[in-house]
Amino acid sequence: MEIPVIMPQMGESVVEGTVTRWLKNTGENVRRDEPLLEISTDKVDSEIPSPASGVLREVRVTVGKTVPVGEVLAVIEGKEGAVAGQTLVGGAARREAASQTATGAGTAAAPAGRAGSTRGAAGTARFLSPLVQKMAAEASISAGELESIPGTGRNGRVRREDVEKYLVSRSAAVAGRPPVTPSLSGEIEVVPMDAMRKMIAQHMVKSVHTSPHVTSVTECDLTEIVRFRQRERDRLEKREKVKLTYMPFVARAVIRAIAEFPWINASVEGEKILIKRFINLGIAVALDSGGLIVPVVRDAQRKGFWDLTREIDDRVRRARDKKLKPDEVQEGTFTITNPGVFGGLFGTPILYQPQVAILALGGVSKRPVVVDGDAIAVRSMMYLSLSYDHRVIDGALGVRFLERLREGLERFDFKELA
Repeated sequence: MEIPVIMPQMGESVVEGTVTRWLKNTGENVRRDEPLLEISTDKVDSEIPSPASGVLREVRVTVGKTVPVGEVLAVIEGKEGAVAGQTLVGGAARREAASQTATGAGTAAAPAGRAGSTRGAAGTARFLSPLVQKMAAEASISAGELESIPGTGRNGRVRREDVEKYLVSRSAAVAGRPPVTPSLSGEIEVVPMDAMRKMIAQHMVKSVHTSPHVTSVTECDLTEIVRFRQRERDRLEKREKVKLTYMPFVARAVIRAIAEFPWINASVEGEKILIKRFINLGIAVALDSGGLIVPVVRDAQRKGFWDLTREIDDRVRRARDKKLKPDEVQEGTFTITNPGVFGGLFGTPILYQPQVAILALGGVSKRPVVVDGDAIAVRSMMYLSLSYDHRVIDGALGVRFLERLREGLERFDFKELA
């Protein structure tokens, strides 16, 4: 029984990936969930597990080749009991893959080893990702030029944006003038959308056309949480060995509010509303290279405060280091995004389909507010904005959820942190 191995979707805006290493050779036995190969994308470098136990019968994509999401990477001859046409890679069943016609059939597996990952296409000894190597080859960038490009990535690693910036400067130098930048004098810089930006655009337009969006906003007094964090942060971080941010406080309050208003944690399938009794909490992370990714904390409702804090910290760090696994960016049921970390007052986020609600956090700032009737005091305030699908969530339900969330934050029970 032949079972295809599929290039998985590695985040909302990822449309392709590059095979960087095969961990098994053709003819070798593999076990289900055993690491089979490594792939690299703009957002994630990850090992891909085998979808079934059996023999690696055929490798269809060689090391260094970039292919789109959904492409057949290899074929496993499954052992008795395997399910035909249902390959689970990255947590998603792909039944249509068996009928796909792949290119390069019959290609022998590359020996286990990271071919092409440490030397550029032009012969440089500098570490270059498969994507950067591809760009360098297409733009005929020499080894000397590659060595001279300043890298803004981790440990000085050259990123896609570094190459693009260099190419703009090189083109301008050839033309004998400085790089073109937008200005009031009439010059216009034309930047074609790359594949990632095109996919983001498609997802956002699809979401707006799918769901009638409504956004409700409230303000929350975080003074007690701010004071607690200032007073106890050093002691708790030393004890728990994890950074204490505001996000786990919000996540904990969200989980408790969803327990009271479960329709917030739903999705729409045709004319059916699927209310999830589990909470897979998505945390939107902005990437230094542009775009964003939404890692997921699964079954968040079962986790205590510190377990939740550790998982959020782990997901955020690995998202920025592009170390997330495929199934860690899938099957979220509710998402939190934080434009406030960049100084935003509040946001009106677009739904992350097929979810029906998304919460945006504004920045925490001190403002004079009325307390205790007529008194005025300086408090640490934050705006909470909830965008929701009006097909499922009426304004009354959306606002009631938002108010319960506000109450949960303003009256947070700190006992479980002690």
